[in-house]
Amino acid sequence: MASRLVLSLSACKGILLRKCKWKMDLNNCTAPILERGTESLFGYGKSYESAAEVHKRFRIFSESLQLVRSTNRKGLSYRLGINRMTLTASVLLAPICNRGLQRVPDSHMFVMCGWCTGFADMSWEEFRATRLGAAQNCSATLTGNHRMRAAAVALPETKDWREDGIVSPVKNQGHCGSCWTFSTTGALEAAYTQATGKPISLSEQQLVDCGFAFNNFGCNGGLPSQAFEYIKYNGGLDTEESYPYQGVNGICKFKNENVGVKVLDSVNITLGAEDELKDAVGLVRPVSVAFEVITGFRLYKSGVYTSDHCGTTPMDVNHAVLAVGYGVEDGVPYWLIKNSWGADWGDEGYFKMEMGKNMCGMVL
Repeated sequence: MASRLVLSLSACKGILLRKCKWKMDLNNCTAPILERGTESLFGYGKSYESAAEVHKRFRIFSESLQLVRSTNRKGLSYRLGINRMTLTASVLLAPICNRGLQRVPDSHMFVMCGWCTGFADMSWEEFRATRLGAAQNCSATLTGNHRMRAAAVALPETKDWREDGIVSPVKNQGHCGSCWTFSTTGALEAAYTQATGKPISLSEQQLVDCGFAFNNFGCNGGLPSQAFEYIKYNGGLDTEESYPYQGVNGICKFKNENVGVKVLDSVNITLGAEDELKDAVGLVRPVSVAFEVITGFRLYKSGVYTSDHCGTTPMDVNHAVLAVGYGVEDGVPYWLIKNSWGADWGDEGYFKMEMGKNMCGMVL
């Protein structure tokens, strides 16, 4: 049997080490521990083709770990953590808002962490190319058409639509810049369940394959606002069961008999009007939104995310998500957001973003 090359990271809790033949510096996590014959591993298992690739990924992991530690020492309103996005170089999160938006037989690399959250060996370029999209004007309209509540209607102090049972489970877009499709289906799934009392899972793949005529670009990005227009024009969106997600651009296979929902119209929030967004999220249902992801965000673990470095204009945003609530944590008001990077990312697939500052262009 070919020997397996295994990299373990000493900074992670819950590391399992067995049959160690030789070690390098374990104390400061600046060099890998290489093992042979390890039979039982847990955490984020990843395979690489060569020792050179293992060392490259470990270098990226070390840089990510330094960012996590330095950020968490500052005592900010949020914390970062090592996750499956930590081992990726800054070459892969694909543009989400626009078009500019196997097993290896001889060597296996495993990151063994009990508390890891995912993306730790990915560089920023890799993450950006496979999870985001190039900046595009993601603002719905300069002037929206959302009708604010009457003065007599009280806005809830906090809101979490998950408690009402209308938010569908967190999904994973994989290595495809299709977050715009998950933002779209998440909003429609919530609306459907709210209206019928029944859960539904809708097809992101149909939007990836069939929405090109509406200025969307499949795995290279798109806009929820344009996706809603496509569904309205097309006559509906198929169910996930009938048109399952593949995570790659494909040929349109829409079938009218498999339609799960139809869109009669969509409502836009006025550019920069955070009060309108809060009104809609608090009283109506979850809302599709977009913002700019910058490198540190991929390592988000918990708390209320805030940044002085992300952009706040329509041309900055590169990732679409779903606002499902709001609240206050340790005196900091926040938006509760559902992401599409899997339930093992962040806070069980969700994150909190500071409210009231158009943080990272959230209200565009």
